[in-house]
Amino acid sequence: MTTAQALDFASVFVFGLTGGLAASRAQLDLVGFLFLATITAVGGGTARDVILDRQPVFWVGEPSNILVAAAAGLICFVWAPRLESRRMTLEWLDAVALAVAVGAGITAARWEGAGPTVTVIMGVMTGCLGGILRDVVCNEQPMVLRRRELYVTAAAAGAAAGAVALELGLGTALASAVCGVVAFGLRAGSMRFGWRLPEYRSRPPKR
Repeated sequence: MTTAQALDFASVFVFGLTGGLAASRAQLDLVGFLFLATITAVGGGTARDVILDRQPVFWVGEPSNILVAAAAGLICFVWAPRLESRRMTLEWLDAVALAVAVGAGITAARWEGAGPTVTVIMGVMTGCLGGILRDVVCNEQPMVLRRRELYVTAAAAGAAAGAVALELGLGTALASAVCGVVAFGLRAGSMRFGWRLPEYRSRPPKR
């Protein structure tokens, strides 16, 4: 198993758990759990592979990814009712999934011979799109659009750090680790300590 495949499996499982937790909060039935876990798990990677023209798309070439996503949904169907705070668990699992998925994105892009700019974009897309699909289906404001939180910024910083590591010849495994540490560190700092970027503030016209 290559580094790219291992990262895809890991991100599919953790993002699948976030989809299952979102289904629990929305009080869906078992089919809803499986559906939401699956689209959350494979959404970002599917868009990445289509844009990179990877043949076949990762879960088509390795259908066990779908089984992993479904298993994550089933785990949440049984486990989620026992959690005291499903929202907090969801947000922290999402931070882990973001870190892993961004690493999967940059690794896949590099395997396809993409340059640094495309590598960063593919990392951000892989990390963010699944969560966007999950939140939209659940009729919630996507985490990427929440004010006063680093999300896309964390993904972009992690992807950029990983791309630099790849350019320095550190190898895909180490580069994805650097990527994950940066992305998770910024996202966790935003949730725990309130780290954020400066906000736009409109000013009334001067008279």
